[in-house]
Amino acid sequence: MAELASALKNSGYQFLWIVRSTEMPKLPPGFTAETANQGLVMTWCPQLQVLAHEAVGCFVTHCGWNSVQEAISLGVPVVAMPQWTDQGTNAKYVEDVWRIGVRARPESGHREEDQKDGNIIGSNAIERCIKEVMEGERGKEMKRNCLRWRNLAKEAAGEGGSSDKNIDDFVAQLSSACSVSVPNPKS
Repeated sequence: MAELASALKNSGYQFLWIVRSTEMPKLPPGFTAETANQGLVMTWCPQLQVLAHEAVGCFVTHCGWNSVQEAISLGVPVVAMPQWTDQGTNAKYVEDVWRIGVRARPESGHREEDQKDGNIIGSNAIERCIKEVMEGERGKEMKRNCLRWRNLAKEAAGEGGSSDKNIDDFVAQLSSACSVSVPNPKS
């Protein structure tokens, strides 16, 4: 928690950080006061509405599937910080397949605590990732890729898109298998 707080503060970018109320006591002392002009720490937000806002430059996320899908569908580049289960796989896709973000990785030995636990991602690594997504040519490339994937997702979900066709095919196969006539709601 302290490493992420330090990275957000030192990045120089404005931020909105959602921290569960049970985790608030883990914030560094004075963090919210020190960053009052730079960031806002809340216990909840309507994530889709926030990600849809044009001011959002990147999304630091654990890479749960829903969060990744929301980032893709809204064209927001990602700083991936996976913790468990499918999140590592999702982060790999974000970075290596879709190329819409970067994965923050542990730095060995930059602090004594890191040497004890190789899973700590240091503030310098997180800050570098934020800047990589927000700045420079690679950041622009990630944004272009995000917009391309967003447009593909919209096409797929739109009328006549692959998702629409797959649902129609599924209903047709189900109707055929059950020998039941299901009216097409689009007719």
